[in-house]
Amino acid sequence: MIQWPCIFKIDGDDELLYLASEASLIAEFESLIWSDDDYLIDSQGQGYKVREVEAGAYVYEPCGNPLSVSQVTDLIQAHEFSKAEVCLTKIQFLSVGEAIRALAV
Repeated sequence: MIQWPCIFKIDGDDELLYLASEASLIAEFESLIWSDDDYLIDSQGQGYKVREVEAGAYVYEPCGNPLSVSQVTDLIQAHEFSKAEVCLTKIQFLSVGEAIRALAV
């Protein structure tokens, strides 16, 4: 079961999308061009492939082992570096959930 909030990682892009709920994911998908290589990461670090089964209805398939805090931190550092607004060495987290919630701001 997906633990919200989540982030959506678009393949080949450092930008991450913060998603507070499934409703926000579905709303984002209305205007987002995404592919099978993109994936959702929940607050426990579990990755999910998202597949649309019909208009506005999605299936979430777990993929791989959960990401570690270090791996999620690396994704967030790359995301922040692309925006060039934060000192990367100051970006550290104690849990995946804390890391994902940091993007809510």
